[in-house]
Amino acid sequence: MDRLPDRFVWAWERAEDLRDLDAGIGVAFLAQTITIAGSEFHTTPRRQPLRVSPATALVAVTRIEVEPAASTTPWPSVDALSATIAATTALPRVSAVQIDFDAAASERAYYRQLIGRLRDRLPPAVPISITALASWCAGDDWLAGLPIDEAVPMLFRMGPAHEPFRRIALARDAAARPCRGAVGASLDEPIDAHIDGRRLYVFNPRPWTSATLFRVRKWSTE
Repeated sequence: MDRLPDRFVWAWERAEDLRDLDAGIGVAFLAQTITIAGSEFHTTPRRQPLRVSPATALVAVTRIEVEPAASTTPWPSVDALSATIAATTALPRVSAVQIDFDAAASERAYYRQLIGRLRDRLPPAVPISITALASWCAGDDWLAGLPIDEAVPMLFRMGPAHEPFRRIALARDAAARPCRGAVGASLDEPIDAHIDGRRLYVFNPRPWTSATLFRVRKWSTE
């Protein structure tokens, strides 16, 4: 991960023109959404255009969603699912993969197997990043031992019950070890954050503009 920029913007499922992005800012873009439905899964590739300059570092994000009925039936083969995620590295100029998912306690063993199989499939030089609920990074050690290069604590959309987890934004040592290298924030939820050498990922619920990109630059240097 040290070869990647220390700032990223998330480009979700909408048209984005980021050709004027600073060289020091990368783009983590939604490449596909995988929907698990029982023992089957369906893949929906990105539908909206994404325009970036040739110099922009790219991370391909796979979002995993689970239909309610899937929780009571066998899940898909981790071989097939990991192969689908690994295939995003064939997209132009992708340097790393990121998986965005939620995991109930009963689902964690499956995700551990999935990530382990994905690590086996990818070349050693291709990093694996995951997004992480704030609770996974404070007092919950299920990420320990996962073959990942980075876990990004999502410090937004947490709700009042999760306010105590905001201390992770102030000190990297407050987070579990896998979560100490990055932090995820959103432009529409101001938060006191000390970047402290961590990689910053920023979500924007609206299309990116020169003004909002300036806020990302300012935030990461405060």
